[in-house]
Amino acid sequence: MYASEINTPNYQLLIKQLLFTPLAYNPNQEIVYKNNFRMTYETFRKRVCKLANALTKLGVKKGDTVAIMDYDSHRYLECYFAIPMIGAVMHMVNIRLSPEQILYTIDHAQDDVIFINSEFLPIMEQIRGRIDTVKHYVLMNDSGDEIQTILPLYGEYEDMLQNAADEFDFPDFDENTRATTFYTTGTTGMPKGVYFSHRQLVLHTIVLLSSFGTHTGHANFHRQDVYMPITPMFHVHAWGFPYMATFMGIKQVYPGKYIPDLLLELVAKESVTCSHCVPTIIHMILNSPKIDGMDLSRWKVIIGGASLSPALALAALKRGIDIFVGYGMSETCPILSLAQLTPEMLQKNENEQVYIRSKTGRAVGLVDMKIVDEEMDEIIHDGKSTGEIIVRSPWLTAGYLKDQKNSENLWRGGYLHTGDIANCDEYGYFKITDRAKDIIKVGGEWVSSLEIEDIIHHHPLVSEVAVIAISDEKWGERPLVLVVPKTDDKKTLEKELLSHAKEMIKNGLMARESMLLKIHFVDEIDKTSVGKTDKKVLREKYQHLFA
Repeated sequence: MYASEINTPNYQLLIKQLLFTPLAYNPNQEIVYKNNFRMTYETFRKRVCKLANALTKLGVKKGDTVAIMDYDSHRYLECYFAIPMIGAVMHMVNIRLSPEQILYTIDHAQDDVIFINSEFLPIMEQIRGRIDTVKHYVLMNDSGDEIQTILPLYGEYEDMLQNAADEFDFPDFDENTRATTFYTTGTTGMPKGVYFSHRQLVLHTIVLLSSFGTHTGHANFHRQDVYMPITPMFHVHAWGFPYMATFMGIKQVYPGKYIPDLLLELVAKESVTCSHCVPTIIHMILNSPKIDGMDLSRWKVIIGGASLSPALALAALKRGIDIFVGYGMSETCPILSLAQLTPEMLQKNENEQVYIRSKTGRAVGLVDMKIVDEEMDEIIHDGKSTGEIIVRSPWLTAGYLKDQKNSENLWRGGYLHTGDIANCDEYGYFKITDRAKDIIKVGGEWVSSLEIEDIIHHHPLVSEVAVIAISDEKWGERPLVLVVPKTDDKKTLEKELLSHAKEMIKNGLMARESMLLKIHFVDEIDKTSVGKTDKKVLREKYQHLFA
């Protein structure tokens, strides 16, 4: 009898398989929440069951939506499992959005229950009267103090778990059931909802573990690592790492708020070896006085969310940090590619390595990633020719929640369109040169804002830099270079930066049209809610100054 003739159950790829597996069975391993809380994996499994029982008692059933408003914590990790494992949908609320945007996402996702950290109660009190769908609010309280609020709280998270049974029979259901929902940032208008199934999250976990686990020399993630996220857990599943870390049964450290000194303290105290963050965070960490004298030679840091400049990468390497880029976006679950170096590349000196580590990297398994022109014809891999990155993979969002028009545009031609402009070299390493909406058109020629940022960022007296397009009567557009300086002598710095740019153009390292750049010094660079440079806000803010 052939296997196809045997009536066997169809094994579904469900998130519970990431937790209830021999690989994750490491009962005495720890999960840590800053300096507040420690538990073993055995306790963690029981708390996931307790949370499932508490949710069931609340009336949460398959298909309902449970929202989370919390910092990176052990509670959030428990929600990553318990909520989707009972068949409900976990809505990871972006706590850095404006109250109006948060209200929109809660109503749009049709949240039934909200778990809320006490620090975010003022936001909910402000919008409470306009929320239509929420039946229960559950408090998450770190302080232990009695909380006063006008919200009708059902109870407190720890009290709910304490009174719940520590066993739960998690059901089987269709692996294509929606598991998570969250909302994009940095877009025009209100945020767009993206969503992912159990199958997509499990496949993303397994393929990423394969991509990290089979790589040697550097840039890997294995069972001897200690993991700490420095990317919000509300942002694209913290890049999928909590699921990977739990599947491997490794030590996990959750830092709460991102305070540079606390992050470095936890890295040292808990022997953290693997993290991920946006460039802004690693920049803050490298500039913390606490970093002096620390041994960071075992710390791997994956950078995503925005371009990593070679200058910033070099500063991290000088501190012993194994820094490299991972690429993806909210719509892609997220990871599509990794800038892992080959053994031959690791033989290069640091000044040469940083240009590879700062690339977008090579596509991971099961990702069909290509660069195309406007007619969807593929661009040659010569490291120079550019086009838009388009992708296909088993874990990409099927579209935007309740938004047919934008979903069709996202998936036009059968591929997900990233909006990122890039080239690809003969080794298959992609390099993003700009976002389609951020490219500057000077006299009919395209100029990369990221290229200029990389050049300017190399100057030792530049702390941060962002380049945007401003209107110009003669040239159509020209680059405006916004610089946060490390010196009060701005006149001298401006001369040095312009001279530096001229030298780069002379050596063919920057487009000649870049010479039309204008430098403007600022106190800070505006960021989105997840720490990316907010060029939309910057354009609105500075365009009129040079009109």
